[in-house]
Amino acid sequence: MFKLESNFKPSGDQESAIEKLVSNINNNVKEQILLGATGTGKTFTIANVIERVGKKTLVLAHNKTLAGQLYMELKELFPSNRVEYFISYYDYYQPEAYVVSSDTYIEKEADINSEIDKLRNSATASLLERDDVIVVASVSCIYGIGSPDSYENQMFVLRHHDKISRKEIIKKLSDAFYIRSKNDLSRGTFVVKGDTIDILPPYSSTEGIRVELDFDEIVSIKEIDVTNFHANKELELISIYPATQFVTDKATLEESLRRIKEELDERIKYFLDHDMPLEAERIKERTTYDLEMLREIGTCSGIENYSRHLALKGPNETPYTLLDYLGNDYLIIIDESHVTVPQVRGMFNGDRSRKQALVDYGFRLPSALDNRPLNFTEFEDRLKQVIYMSATPGDYEKMKGCPIVEQIIRPSFLLDPVVKIRPCKNQIDDVVREVDKTIKDGYRTLITTLTIKMSEDLSAYLKKLNYKVAYLHSEIKALERLEIIRKLRLGEYDCLVGINLLREGLDIPEVSKILILDADKEGFLRSERSLIQTIGRAARNENGEVILYADQMTDSIINAVKETERRRHIQEEYNKTHGTIPKTIIKPIGEAFVLSKELKDTQESKEKLDITKVSIKERDRILQSMEKAMLKAAKELDFERAMELRDALFELRQEIENAKHS
Repeated sequence: MFKLESNFKPSGDQESAIEKLVSNINNNVKEQILLGATGTGKTFTIANVIERVGKKTLVLAHNKTLAGQLYMELKELFPSNRVEYFISYYDYYQPEAYVVSSDTYIEKEADINSEIDKLRNSATASLLERDDVIVVASVSCIYGIGSPDSYENQMFVLRHHDKISRKEIIKKLSDAFYIRSKNDLSRGTFVVKGDTIDILPPYSSTEGIRVELDFDEIVSIKEIDVTNFHANKELELISIYPATQFVTDKATLEESLRRIKEELDERIKYFLDHDMPLEAERIKERTTYDLEMLREIGTCSGIENYSRHLALKGPNETPYTLLDYLGNDYLIIIDESHVTVPQVRGMFNGDRSRKQALVDYGFRLPSALDNRPLNFTEFEDRLKQVIYMSATPGDYEKMKGCPIVEQIIRPSFLLDPVVKIRPCKNQIDDVVREVDKTIKDGYRTLITTLTIKMSEDLSAYLKKLNYKVAYLHSEIKALERLEIIRKLRLGEYDCLVGINLLREGLDIPEVSKILILDADKEGFLRSERSLIQTIGRAARNENGEVILYADQMTDSIINAVKETERRRHIQEEYNKTHGTIPKTIIKPIGEAFVLSKELKDTQESKEKLDITKVSIKERDRILQSMEKAMLKAAKELDFERAMELRDALFELRQEIENAKHS
């Protein structure tokens, strides 16, 4: 049973949305849309649906940051259940590739985040062990992993008073790809001392298992703290899951090796028949080495390229993915579906085009092409019951004609902003008047233009008129971007000018006005979906207003304005009926990220950080401090902060390197 724990109760139209969604699921409706306006609490609605429906649930998000936010929210709402996190475990990933035009082979480089790897293993183990599981995943979950049957078959259970020898336990651990260590325990290892075996599963960093034997009987199973090896509690039994998601038994491995060798022989013959001796020698040398590694230690670098053979699948067969671990009856929530669905659709072709060159030139066997994400048809076939969740559903979802459940009322009872249309002629003069008026009201303004030049010119013009303005663009460095947004909230800037303010995540309560210049120039930034999303940036303030400068009413403008007015009317009627009053959201303003007094002085004196002016000793300390903060943010799953710090770290290192050569 799922148990949602929260001090909040469904409010506004959340309750009716929950009822409709649950009813549709119980009536075996396969697909439906939750059309929720920005800030209406869609995650809380979905949490209530999960509790009511009681099915294993996969929540799919289009990036790590969003997935991390959803994971933390759902983990807080379901403390008694298993909420898991499954994203790509690479902090840095350079895929293997071959550039034909320059005859350049790029070796795979990867920096695996052990914390995320732990969480991935925890997710697969939980899905096979329990039913009350929610997995929040990025689209990496449609990439191939090991067979759930092989994974489950290599799992074993140890019970108090079991008759089993130390030798048998060690063999089981080795077969499950655990590595024997002399002293130190790390994830996926075990230490043997006399009749005591300490094990650290791959899904834990600090909580290990101690198995104590007396001759051939288990007399004690304890949970231990691996930092001091003290026992925390006694256990009656423990399930030991494999140390990796790519597992196979000995008989299957032998058959896999035979199949790989057979394919290798065929490929060598193909290259020789086509007068390609270099490619024939290359594939022979590389694959023979991998075969020796697989035979000796059960794994090799790039083992994923042999996943088809290890799973004993045929050419072009669908790979095993996380979805196969969910069983036959589960719920999928696709968050921000207008972005996530196209991303899922595009992953297969992008992956295949890169690998095809590796196969054609003898770097990989053709079976490597089957180490891939699901294609879109395969993904659709695996959708049992799905809720597409978005403020602006995409064409794919809308064309399906599935039920649309609306959630328009915000818990803050804020309305969608008033939208006005004004001509492009004299739009700059009008912008100045609106900025001035907004300042007098005590709020801030966002201004979005279509070109870099126009943003720069407008920023310069407003500065000449003594307005405090910042220009946000792609070349603004990470720390500067954080500080610009912070200063805008504090009132140190009156307005912010940019091109694509959608990507910046600017949900700022202090912004009451958004000015969209050249709104009638159709394109990505002025599409119906982009306009609705941009208009929504003003929905955090009770005095929210948006002005579109346009000389003609494009279909995008007509539809965006019509939808905004429709939602606003529903919200006004609700407030009138229930006597509720909209209130601007109160959101705390974070502290500036300052690493040291010397760095702060440098920033204040120059307005822009010049790390080359800082002493060498302090410079090293600054870089170490920033790297430590980045790793801490990643460990806490605050990937947005971690990425900002990572970018800032790269920028500072580049400045130092440039200074050395100047």
